Amino acid sequence: MFDKLDYAGYLEQYPFHEGLGIDLETYEKADRKDRNNLFSTVDPKNKTPFAADLDDLIRLHFLATSRKVTTILEFGVGKSTVVFNDALKINEQRHKDYVLENLRRSNPFECLSVDNNREWMHRLQTDYGDLEHINLHYSECKLSTFNSRVCTFYTDLPNVCPDLIYLDAPDQFSVVGDVRGISTRHPDRMPMAGDILTFEHFLTPGTLIVIDGRTANARFLQANLQRNWRHTHSVEYDQHYLELREKPLGPHNLRQVEYCLGKEWLDNL
Repeated sequence: MFDKLDYAGYLEQYPFHEGLGIDLETYEKADRKDRNNLFSTVDPKNKTPFAADLDDLIRLHFLATSRKVTTILEFGVGKSTVVFNDALKINEQRHKDYVLENLRRSNPFECLSVDNNREWMHRLQTDYGDLEHINLHYSECKLSTFNSRVCTFYTDLPNVCPDLIYLDAPDQFSVVGDVRGISTRHPDRMPMAGDILTFEHFLTPGTLIVIDGRTANARFLQANLQRNWRHTHSVEYDQHYLELREKPLGPHNLRQVEYCLGKEWLDNL
């Protein structure tokens, strides 16, 4: 998926890092992975955003532009939100005329970002101002079950049909409730979001899910999704990719797949 991606060259062409205040000279390398300490990701008292993993952000930007993504559903606001805003701005400049005239996309060049933390959402707006392609969506997140399996659900989701889903929330400590004493609020537990399972059958062929870390959650989704998803796990990147590999649903979906992903994508089904 990223074999031909030249990180430094891509960032030179699309310098979105400038909007994030990232100094490449101090960052050292564009493909460097920043490492946190042992318990940093499971500290409920942490109020400091993690340092940017620039390689992750470059890949997200690349996926959005190379796949000509029109609508993004993002779980968890942060630096990725700023990156998606920049990528959608580029896509709108390049593809607006064709999309508006030929594709049935009701939320063109829009990223719907869901979060259950008002503080993080406010900080995003304070730090980065008005992000014209971002629609922030607050929702509580509660513990429940899917087919008797414990997982989390946001109580209110945007009613959209995305072609890219980015799963990086909720954190495990902000979820409300428990099921028979079980919750995610323990440092040895892990996030277990089930939202995508509930609207899987509304998604169109060609949809891509990107899961940042969260391997247990990725395996949970893979075990419960029912359609033909192609799963790729990059241990090196600590990311999972699930792509809906099915024949188009009809002429509208076919035009979108041909334009955004290419006829080669269809030939390889």
